[in-house]
Amino acid sequence: MAKIILTQEVSGLGSAGDVVDVKNGYARNFLFPRGFATPWSRGAEKQIESIKQARAARELSSLEDAQALAAKLTSTTLTVPVTAGAEGRLFGTVRAGDIASAVESAGLGSIDKRRVDLTQRIKTTGVYQAVVHLHEDVNANVEFEVVPA
Repeated sequence: MAKIILTQEVSGLGSAGDVVDVKNGYARNFLFPRGFATPWSRGAEKQIESIKQARAARELSSLEDAQALAAKLTSTTLTVPVTAGAEGRLFGTVRAGDIASAVESAGLGSIDKRRVDLTQRIKTTGVYQAVVHLHEDVNANVEFEVVPA
């Protein structure tokens, strides 16, 4: 087992600044090359505080701001334009980044694509839902419509 410090949020493992134990191969072959983690050491332990401060700066500043954005997101249906065939089948799929871009283009602010959780693979046009994790205590159910571009 390898002791590592996460530099970014990794789904199912932890958030930035957390010290976790993972298998050596997972750390060496996946986390380190992608920049998601650094090896733990006593010197690196000092970096944890700066990582947590950077994460706090990226987070929405307060719970009230997150709740206000969640109210806006739940009351608005976003439009996601994609390239589609004649019968509504997409050339590709809708990803979390597409949802984040739709939030920005709707003028609701900017969200990190890593905070968007799509519950299903979207391969056709229609109306779908996703969950956006805005704060530790605030999640917003976002409804969006996939339309041909």
